[in-house]
Amino acid sequence: MSAQLQTLAVEPHNTAARQPWKEICAASIGNALEFYDLLIYGYFAIIIGKLFFPADSETTSLLLSVGTFGISFVMRPLGAIMLGSYADRAGRKPSLTLSITIMMIGTGMIAFAPTYAQIGIASPIIIIVARMLQGFSTGGEFGAATAYMVEHADGKRRGFFASWQLSTQGLATVLAAGISALLSYTLTDAQLSDWGWRLAFAFGLLVGPVGLYIRNQIDETPEFKKVKAIKAERSPLRTVLLHETTNLLLGIGVVSGATAFNYVHKLYMPTYALKQLHIPATSSFLGAMITGVVLMITAPIFGAMSDRFGRFRVLSIALMLIGLTSYPLFLILNTWPTVTTLIAVQFLVGLLIAACLGPIPAMLSDIFPTTSRGTGLALSYNFSVTIFGGFAPLLVTWMISATDNKMAPSFYVMATSAISVIAVLALAQRMKRRPQS
Repeated sequence: MSAQLQTLAVEPHNTAARQPWKEICAASIGNALEFYDLLIYGYFAIIIGKLFFPADSETTSLLLSVGTFGISFVMRPLGAIMLGSYADRAGRKPSLTLSITIMMIGTGMIAFAPTYAQIGIASPIIIIVARMLQGFSTGGEFGAATAYMVEHADGKRRGFFASWQLSTQGLATVLAAGISALLSYTLTDAQLSDWGWRLAFAFGLLVGPVGLYIRNQIDETPEFKKVKAIKAERSPLRTVLLHETTNLLLGIGVVSGATAFNYVHKLYMPTYALKQLHIPATSSFLGAMITGVVLMITAPIFGAMSDRFGRFRVLSIALMLIGLTSYPLFLILNTWPTVTTLIAVQFLVGLLIAACLGPIPAMLSDIFPTTSRGTGLALSYNFSVTIFGGFAPLLVTWMISATDNKMAPSFYVMATSAISVIAVLALAQRMKRRPQS
């Protein structure tokens, strides 16, 4: 029985006879929705700070707002543990359906939350609870969705199909930045602060039922069905923590540089462009849209490259480029703080994000067996995102304020990219020594 399980873990189900686009769409749409909600909160952090976290200082208000953004990431590991384990015990489909339902509840709470001026202290509490629900949901989404994608894919094209999850993050960025830019352009500042920002959250709330319907129509993965028929994993969390500890820690390290770069250069950039470069809000969102378009188009290309040339080779080169370019990118932005410069920089940012995040889902899937893959994926990704990404906007906002140095965010990105390069090299050596069945 153990030999059968090991074989299934290293020999993925072969679906070469057909292309699993229906399954990829089902897994991706929820991921796109969750990332859209994440970005929208970050893009409207300044307005949310004023409405729900009023303070004497505008900087303090912004810090409270982005701090609440980070609070949702504290819930990610819990979501990873509970929903990831649920995906390994009950199946990928039930976990995916549950995660998108929880996300819709959190989004609805934010969209209709009364402001501090209306109900006082209860207002920020509602926002905090909503963000915690969203964080819990997102914590389980990555593991179940990625496992679902790779277990429907041909073993030789796992990188390509898993990378579509990142491509839909690019689509979410385009939608979030596009809607934010449209609202900023068509509404006055007073209208945007009064009710306009709620429209952005309402859009995400409308997409949710579509994703829920699609996920209810999909089948469980053949690979999971086969493993469950042999032996169901009773405690996937215990298995990962006791028997896959090294892989888990290295997986966290691998994701750290990519996620720090992603959250600093993409999610935080509209706020940085507005507050530090004094670029109009509409133009700052345009830069984020460019990043999203590039990520959406090129993530599958880098995923396919990882299938052909190897995940470790593609990822290590991309991470080294991130470490080398982060400071020059911020230097260029501060030397020539124009919309044209912002668009050019964000184009390159999108390319680098795709080069890093494109191969990562399949890489993490490769290092965990089917019986605990959902848990292993969820924990490694979400612990890293929580530690290095979730509080990145808060950290870099504080760094700029404390040092009065607009280049401070680049130092954070360089440090985390160095950690990732070391982790990738160590994991590559470990995988070479792993016995094959």
